[in-house]
Amino acid sequence: MTIIVEDGTGRSDAESYASVADADSYLAARGIAAWAALTTAAKEIALRAAGDHMLQHYRTLWLGSRQSITQAMDWPRYSVPRPDTRNGPWSYTSYYGITEIPPEVKKACIELALRASTAPLVKDLGAQIDSVSVDVVSVTYTQGAREQARYEAVDRLLAPLLLAGDFSFSLARA
Repeated sequence: MTIIVEDGTGRSDAESYASVADADSYLAARGIAAWAALTTAAKEIALRAAGDHMLQHYRTLWLGSRQSITQAMDWPRYSVPRPDTRNGPWSYTSYYGITEIPPEVKKACIELALRASTAPLVKDLGAQIDSVSVDVVSVTYTQGAREQARYEAVDRLLAPLLLAGDFSFSLARA
């Protein structure tokens, strides 16, 4: 089944922010050969997983408001300032259009699809391991270590489009 890409109209059936062609072009330009080796069906599955992950992880963190309550994805949105158009600390000179999806959103979707093509983006959580020893090999996790992967490159890409202070990651280590 061909993937349904959000086109800026607030589709109720959209599954991703990027098409297979978008992902092919973006990843080829970055020399990611593993993506090119996938079938079209596998790429579509990965792009759907990326869209699902973005909806689950970022839904309450985006700036602005959804264009419509019936749209499947979080974008398009209104009242989202363009990050590089500040006119003082609290004022912006330009906002994304009501049918516009920022390129960072599409890029983040593709980056997540690449990761989803090799492993689930979110794993079920089990008990955290304190220590494992087998013969001379030992594994001990740091106190409070998270079991879920965090996609810092994606988080940084989307940071200008997210509510300040509400996201669960820190850019302090930049």
